[in-house]
Amino acid sequence: MTDTQIRNGIHHVTAIAGNARRNVEFYTRTLGLRLVKKTVNFDDPGTYHFYYGDETGAPGTILTFFPWDHVAPGRLGIGETQETAFRVPEASIGYWTHRFVDKGVAYQAPVKRFGQTVLAFKDPHGMRLALIGVAGIENEAAWIGTDVPAEHAIRGFHSVNLLLAEAAPTGAILTDVLGFKEIGREGSLVRFQAEGTGIGGIVDIHEAGGFLPARMGGGSVHHIAFRAADDAAEFEMVKKLQENHGIRTTEQKDRNYFRSVYFREPGHVLFEIATDIPGFAADEPVARLGEALKLPDFLESRRANIEAVLPDVA
Repeated sequence: MTDTQIRNGIHHVTAIAGNARRNVEFYTRTLGLRLVKKTVNFDDPGTYHFYYGDETGAPGTILTFFPWDHVAPGRLGIGETQETAFRVPEASIGYWTHRFVDKGVAYQAPVKRFGQTVLAFKDPHGMRLALIGVAGIENEAAWIGTDVPAEHAIRGFHSVNLLLAEAAPTGAILTDVLGFKEIGREGSLVRFQAEGTGIGGIVDIHEAGGFLPARMGGGSVHHIAFRAADDAAEFEMVKKLQENHGIRTTEQKDRNYFRSVYFREPGHVLFEIATDIPGFAADEPVARLGEALKLPDFLESRRANIEAVLPDVA
């Protein structure tokens, strides 16, 4: 594997939502993300799978959802993603605080974490999110297809925060397999960063033994996907997981826009390794991303039945 093939950091985060229309409205109209793909859960095709991100759906910007009406709320606990955080320019925290007031979004007073301002909030179905002010990103490209001004727009993921009983076993996977390095500690938080990756480059582990285990439901993160440049890079990670840590992954699954393997890390969070290729323009041009319902080839013959049961989100 050459240096040009090394791609580390978060690829995407997948969570569970309630009403599909409300999910689309919040992430596109309130947060100003682009709906880059409207497809279905390949394992449960009567359910949507929405992908939100930047203009092209670049790795490190993608938050995805399985929306199920009437889903029971999840319970935060050990073995779960505690918070999913986005990057915004450092000077934009005030803008977002006012926007949340205007939109009726539940949020907490800003705090400092590792020297950066953190504005924590929740989506309509209870997912724990945050905006983190980052210096020097004002000139990074941003999706401008909404009423959020470009100078304040979200610029991909900042981090995920895992609530675990112990940091060290999971940290060993992050550092040995997924390309991260421990860079600091603050209270009960241990921070890991992927070298040379600005977007989606941080994993924080909150050590908190004694909590109840998590219960998956509405507002819960289902899994976190980490980047692999291509199949060769992914298979190298799979080999290292097995040989160095005794962890076996699933077989590779073709998700149309990336190819993936899955495994439970030592803290019981479901991790995925996803290839950067082929990307979200594989079946529609960038200018039209997210407009039409896209189905994998094996479900295309069932399109009429699938469309009949999916709710209207236009």
